[in-house]
Amino acid sequence: MDSLEQKLEERRKKNSLRVLKESNTYLLDFSSNDYLGLARSEKLKKLILKEYESGKYLNGSTGSRLITGNSTLIQKTEEYLSEKFRFPACLVFNSGYMANLAIFSSIPQRGDTIIYDELSHACIKDGCRLSLAKRIPFLHNNLEDLERKLRTAEGQAYVACESVYSMDGDMAPLGELSELCQSYNARLIVDEAHSTGVWGEAGAGLVNELGLNNSVFAVVYTFGKGMGIHGAAVASSQSAKDFLINFSRPFIYTTAPSAFELISIQCAFDYLKTHPSLQLNVLSKSKLFNQQLAEFSTPSPIKSVLIGGNDKTKALATELQVAGYDVRPILSPTVKEGTERLRICLHSFNSEEEIILLCDQLKRHLGQ
Repeated sequence: MDSLEQKLEERRKKNSLRVLKESNTYLLDFSSNDYLGLARSEKLKKLILKEYESGKYLNGSTGSRLITGNSTLIQKTEEYLSEKFRFPACLVFNSGYMANLAIFSSIPQRGDTIIYDELSHACIKDGCRLSLAKRIPFLHNNLEDLERKLRTAEGQAYVACESVYSMDGDMAPLGELSELCQSYNARLIVDEAHSTGVWGEAGAGLVNELGLNNSVFAVVYTFGKGMGIHGAAVASSQSAKDFLINFSRPFIYTTAPSAFELISIQCAFDYLKTHPSLQLNVLSKSKLFNQQLAEFSTPSPIKSVLIGGNDKTKALATELQVAGYDVRPILSPTVKEGTERLRICLHSFNSEEEIILLCDQLKRHLGQ
């Protein structure tokens, strides 16, 4: 058995082998990141197609932005996003993963220190690994542990967190984090992947909703979740944008987004601005779930039902799917052994009856 097959066999034995499956469109969606239902919105699709067909656009961008991929459209999109997010400058990326890889691998320098929340997404950690700076995790949402590490940080300190954490659905204490970073002259970088669209005026995120724009060094906004499309952007100062253009390998050597992606970004935010009820709707669905299952309540549409064990978690997910609910298991090694869970995502299009029935199913399976 070669080394590749040996590693795969180890996963099979632990019942943690990852395989690609088609989405079950006939099941009730309680697993996707389409919190506002924009990915399935026919009205938004028509707006995007109408705008796209109104101009003479190439099918692809033809190259990286420093060669042939730059355009008036992409520059106007970045200006549009800068105004929306209330930051001096924005730089568009093909995905949130690439945006985080770009900022953490290039901006912190040798002799600097990156202190990141231990539950930060893999792309933040991967960006930190590529950096020449020293990298240190701090206990999840633990301000005391963060302060201990800020006291001994070398060079310029950077603090990384997510506004809403993708596995647990809890929030970072952004106000307190911002104050702590300012007191130590540390630069706070916030990943708004799971709050873009859901919070803030017309989906501008939690940093905007809390009025922290002037005290946060940079924000990574992702459009492939709440906004229902694709792409991402780093919002920061003009100097930070210029630095990324000059020194960030994930930006320099990546093909630029296509015109269709850029048009979709503007259309999605314009659409959300005229449909604010979508945000209120999904947050009210979150409160309903919290009332039904207080043990698993969170302030976000993400609900984490800890089960423990790959076999047990997969079995329960299968039972729920057979009952008509698309609920997916999150297994180790994606999460630590013993913290395997069902990750339930609520959406504006889930009815109150569907949520109550799902909660009833969970109560029965969990013996409540």
